[in-house]
Formats: sequence, C-alpha cells, structure tokens
Amino acid sequence: MTNKRSAGLLLFRRTGRASDGGVEVLLGHLGGPLWAGRDAGGWGIPKGEYAPDETPRDAARREFTEELGLPPPEGDYLPLGEVRLSSGKLVTIWAVEADLDPALMVPGTFTMEWPPHSGTVQEFPELDRVAWFAPELAEKKLIASQVPFLERLLALLEG
Repeated sequence: MTNKRSAGLLLFRRTGRASDGGVEVLLGHLGGPLWAGRDAGGWGIPKGEYAPDETPRDAARREFTEELGLPPPEGDYLPLGEVRLSSGKLVTIWAVEADLDPALMVPGTFTMEWPPHSGTVQEFPELDRVAWFAPELAEKKLIASQVPFLERLLALLEG
C-alpha cells in the first residue's frame, strides 16, 4: 500500500437557480493525451500530492495555484474529509465558496514521454480547462473516486 497523500480544494458558488440546485462546483478536465478524448470521468477536483512536512490544507492551497495558476480563494475552508483510493493514496479535500472566471486559468504543466516508447518528451497542462457544473452533471463528469466529496459538500450545504 502506498503512503502517498493528496489534497485539494473544491470551489462552489451559489447560483440562486432551482434548476441547478442553487449551487455549482468548479472542476478541472485532466490534461494530457491519456484524458484528451474522455469527458465523463475525466474531470476532477484541483488537487495534488504533498510530502509529510506540509500540512494537507497548505498543500491544497499550493496545488490550487500550481494547477490553475491563480491564488487560492480566501474564505471558510469546509472540511470534506478523506477518501482512501484503491491504490492506497489518501485524498483530503476542502470546499470553499468562491467565484472564479475559468478564462483566467493558466495551467501548470507536466512532462511525459509521448507517444509511448518514442523517446519524445512533451509538455502537457495538468488541467486543460476548468468549468462550473451543477451537481447532477458534476457527478457524471467527476472521476468516480472523487464523487464522495461532491456528495459531502451537498449534504453540508443542505444541513
């Protein structure tokens, strides 16, 4: 089992529209060629790994900036808890009420050999775009392991 840990921020905004449950969440589409053609299950909460010497909340704020190129929002950080993935990685997420214009995103990048076994290393965005989604659509777009965080946010907002 891995000791890897990851932390992130799930932004939400209130819309006041009954058609979307009165709330939307900001998700990022995973970048790179492995995710290019995938929509359902190809979106995630901006997050990333951190080392033992960093707190999860500090890591979540840092990763938000690294992935979106924008400062993390100020406000109340609502803990949505943890989920342990089948790989053993522990993911911790906070929700923050904030508004963000997706057009302002300047994504961080990563490098990988592509095509495989070609010897060519290319650079790709960590997230190739971000967008706001009503909860019903967000649930379909999210990576399955991250759906519990959406459900926890909605329960928190309802209660």
